Amino acid sequence: MSEINRVKKKIVNDPVHGFIHIPNGISSYLVEHPFFQRLRRIKQLGLTYLVFPGAFHNRFQHALGATYLMGLAIEVLRSKGNEITDEEEEAVCAAILLHDIGHGPFSHALEYSIVEGITHEKISDLFMNRLNQQFNGELDLAIQIFNNKYPKRFLNQLVSSQLDMDRLDYLRRDSFFSGVTEGVVGSARIIKMLDVRKDNLVVEAKGIYSIEKFLIARRLMYWQVYLHKTVIAAEEMMVYVLKRAKYLAERGEELFTTPALRYFLYNKVGIDRFESLEPIENGRSALEVFADLDDDDIMVCIKVWSKHSDKVLSYMSRCIRDRRLFKIEIQKTEFTADYIQKVRSEIKSFFGCSDHALDFLVISGDISNNAYSSGEDHISILNKDETCCDIAEASDMLNVDVLSKTVKKFYLCYPKINFA
Repeated sequence: MSEINRVKKKIVNDPVHGFIHIPNGISSYLVEHPFFQRLRRIKQLGLTYLVFPGAFHNRFQHALGATYLMGLAIEVLRSKGNEITDEEEEAVCAAILLHDIGHGPFSHALEYSIVEGITHEKISDLFMNRLNQQFNGELDLAIQIFNNKYPKRFLNQLVSSQLDMDRLDYLRRDSFFSGVTEGVVGSARIIKMLDVRKDNLVVEAKGIYSIEKFLIARRLMYWQVYLHKTVIAAEEMMVYVLKRAKYLAERGEELFTTPALRYFLYNKVGIDRFESLEPIENGRSALEVFADLDDDDIMVCIKVWSKHSDKVLSYMSRCIRDRRLFKIEIQKTEFTADYIQKVRSEIKSFFGCSDHALDFLVISGDISNNAYSSGEDHISILNKDETCCDIAEASDMLNVDVLSKTVKKFYLCYPKINFA
């Protein structure tokens, strides 16, 4: 531990927050680790750059930004008399630094396409445990906080809640790089208003308006950026390109792949493989092979697959490569079976393809969003009389009930052709 604490502060010029420093101690070592450096090659917003050309920022930048905000929050909470030890500060900073380390290529876009039934949060936990072994238990406390198993619950809320440092950074950052100004939030103002009561994170009453703007910004960013119809079309196309590649791999078709992607295309990889330390390729575990995967693996394969003999794989790969994105229809009610069949018939007639190929070319699904969830993990407002209440009760201007309602929409996605 003494050796770790002697590391000099690292200064980073961040386009969103300005000059920030990476905390001393274990975090400065974690940043240099290959597992973390990989996040430079994982886009924060997947294929959103196909709609918003500036959205090329990555998970590495976001992780550093969230860690910077965590340092500000710790400073504010300490100034208000809340006890946070140096060990707890180092641990909670490490927890937020590593909170997204489990993301695969293109972040959320391919979350369940490469590995089966494992969330990026679970993979982050597995990475943290592997790093903890390498650093001789230095991450014990960080892992407890990350998994909400540490007695001071508010530390976990700073990492993962409806008002955590993750959200305060990604809303500002995604707004900045996408150019969608509606997502700008007053993160510094909100952090200044934070306090702790009964082991729960609260916001002083004079910060209500900042929280209201935060919730509205989050709702607008979801519908304008994260769930933008063209982004949905692009990401679904990417998902189905990989589905087609996996289908061909399962049938014994030889595909060009990078070494890391090959393992996941030609094998069914679930939680058991990820939790096992057993070597599966060149002496490496499944988790270590996953650590080699990034956006570049996918895109180089798509470029090569665009000339593959399988017409579905080559067509969809060319469409992504050249940004010839599918048409997408979105509505509040489910598409009827008759309408979907009409679209399938038109596509089949146009391409002369089989019914099986249509399963990859005509894509249906749904999206949903709610900006706020009233429940156990709510945003608590600290009144002047020291009582606390949900933001939904405290706000006199904002109908938080509307923001709490889950809005669900249905989409149908298919190649652009001229229908009669």
